Amino acid sequence: MSYPSRVKLVDVGPRDGLQNEKQTVPAAVKIELVHRLQNAGLREIEVTSFVSPKWVPQMADNSEVMAGITRQPGVRYSVLTPNLRGFEAALASRPDEIVVFAAASEAFSQRNINCSIAESIERFAPVVEAARAAGIYVRGAMSCTVGCPYEGEIAPERVGYLAGLMKGIGVQHVGVADTIGVGTPLKVQRAIEATLAHFAMDDISGHFHDTYGQALANTLAALSMGVWQYDTSVAGLGGCPYAKGATGNVATEDVVYLLQGMGIDTGIDLDALIDAGQYISDFLGRPTQSRVAKALLAKREASVCDAV
Repeated sequence: MSYPSRVKLVDVGPRDGLQNEKQTVPAAVKIELVHRLQNAGLREIEVTSFVSPKWVPQMADNSEVMAGITRQPGVRYSVLTPNLRGFEAALASRPDEIVVFAAASEAFSQRNINCSIAESIERFAPVVEAARAAGIYVRGAMSCTVGCPYEGEIAPERVGYLAGLMKGIGVQHVGVADTIGVGTPLKVQRAIEATLAHFAMDDISGHFHDTYGQALANTLAALSMGVWQYDTSVAGLGGCPYAKGATGNVATEDVVYLLQGMGIDTGIDLDALIDAGQYISDFLGRPTQSRVAKALLAKREASVCDAV
């Protein structure tokens, strides 16, 4: 079995991880989190979302956050844009990449954005066209590719259908997302296989939530297929508001530990990453959800006590 020698991680914590937090996270805290992530070696960061503050008040400071970041050469800063109005608002903030999204489940699409899958793609077509005309890279997020809170299991054919629609409007890269964390390795591999009918391996990433504790197993299954790009979330931040009990994306720290143990290069400093996760966890007033961070923080504390 041949695994990739290098893996690229996109930390979605500042956007996907924080958007559903009930307490307001100030722009200064979000900016500091982005700075800490890039200083830890992250080269792809999903920063914010240009959605209506009526629907996602946590992202109302999107322009302020983008303007406040000290950009590093070689780091790609992405934003989510749900429609043309959002894209036009985002344009002034000079994103390197935009993210559009659609579900492989009709029921989820209706509950989430009040339209069918086909209608959602029609809405995104002018966004993708405008972004590519402006020289901005377009990534597509395909949610509920293995399971839906309303429909249950999702057939791979539905994933292939959605991937084909995204390819048809000019999306350059797609993420295969287990949005509610119900996926297991074989189901995830089937969803990726269906996507490979429309996108090359280099244009596919994995996005796995850890609700049932399967995210690392699913990551390993995707790695075995050659998938070398993944969305992760520092400190395991996030969740899905439409799926009861769904937890955040797999913790970036846990994936980095896994990859380092396999001899796979990420370019990320695990200790600095743990510090970034601790920073945002301290602000939120709760422990990190990363098991690796919990273990290594306890080890740090023990060594300090021993030294004293």
